[in-house]
Amino acid sequence: MYQESFVLIKTASLEEAKAKALNHGKNQTVSYTNENGETITWSLQQVIDVNSVLYDDFDSSEDIVDLYARHFRNYEAYQSFEPLLSQEQFGE
Repeated sequence: MYQESFVLIKTASLEEAKAKALNHGKNQTVSYTNENGETITWSLQQVIDVNSVLYDDFDSSEDIVDLYARHFRNYEAYQSFEPLLSQEQFGE
């Protein structure tokens, strides 16, 4: 299973946001054993896009805020409809 997450990151530049997004994704890596005794690992596949917000009203005390996530099982199907996957990716 895969998860696509939309995250709001407070930085001074897009370059800093890209670096912070990669670091945030890598820090979310976790492994655990499920009820069937299987090891489950969540890890960053790649950062798809980093962009600026329309309005600069970021009133959170946190620098990173999770906005939205969706889950899917077939990564190849996801790749077929996500146009940004075919562009050059951020360094991992």
